[in-house]
Amino acid sequence: MRPPLCWLLAAATVVSITAAAGSHAVTAEEEIQFRSWMLQHGKWYGEGEYYSRLHIFAGNKRRVERHNAGNHSFQMGLNEFSDLTFAEFKKRFLWSEPQNCSATRGNLPRSSGPCPSAIDWRKKGNYVTPVKNQGGCGSCWTFSTTGCLESAIAIKTGKLLMLSEQQLVDCAQNFNNHGCSGGLPSQAFEYILYNKGLMGEDTYPYRAENGTCKFQPDKAIAFVKEVVNITLYDELGMMQAVGTHNPVSFAFQVTEDFMQYSKGIYSNPHCEKTPDKVNHAVLAVGYGVENGMPYWIVKNSWGTYWGMDGYFHIERGKNMCGLADCASYPIPWV
Repeated sequence: MRPPLCWLLAAATVVSITAAAGSHAVTAEEEIQFRSWMLQHGKWYGEGEYYSRLHIFAGNKRRVERHNAGNHSFQMGLNEFSDLTFAEFKKRFLWSEPQNCSATRGNLPRSSGPCPSAIDWRKKGNYVTPVKNQGGCGSCWTFSTTGCLESAIAIKTGKLLMLSEQQLVDCAQNFNNHGCSGGLPSQAFEYILYNKGLMGEDTYPYRAENGTCKFQPDKAIAFVKEVVNITLYDELGMMQAVGTHNPVSFAFQVTEDFMQYSKGIYSNPHCEKTPDKVNHAVLAVGYGVENGMPYWIVKNSWGTYWGMDGYFHIERGKNMCGLADCASYPIPWV
């Protein structure tokens, strides 16, 4: 039941909240900010949940402020996830099934020519579909897959399709994918190859939940000829692929500070870099250098209100958070 608006806008008082790890007082200003944030994001809670979410929000807000007061290459900010603990966020949006993504021997065709010093496929033509939103389903791998295949087809044909993530959620389990519990773009590309096609978003729309496979072969609009896996830890191979071919799918480890990423070049000296720790798949659509720091331009699947209109930059050249552990892209039939 929604609390009355007058209650939401009433003058706030200091509320003492006791957390499992200790206690602290939430200030009147923080409660006013929380109520404003609730209205901005359309959030409503019962009275009991309200106070627990207020406490979590205040903790996230203070973490953001501490980070931004320091010397970092990226900034954090409040967003639609600011009432969640990281444990809750992981359960809803990241993989819950471990993935085996070490392509120790890749099959990337090496180019003899140099890579461009910078590239952004969004600026080269109509080659990248709009940022989508996976919702409360750990299906990021499907959005990385469709985004990569959509771009690969558009670069070859000039036609930008919108492909079905839900088909991958429902139908790709035999290729070691797990629907809303996780999967890998490389395995999803293999599914599309052997399944002989992927339907469009219009004929197989996204529902953000596991379902029964409803693939209709006669409605398939995208096809894969070959899957290119980039060798484990070969970030220069990733650069060559993005610079000379098309955007590339990759996975990496999301940690707590990334949930509140706002802008800048994400870098984290404490995240893991091994294939068994990655928990989120995204799409590299380009790369560049800013203030001497090389970075990847990455399309996420958490909607356009997160990060930089749904995108983020992440440090390039250090296998940051394992981003070079399991990169791949498809060669489409066109």
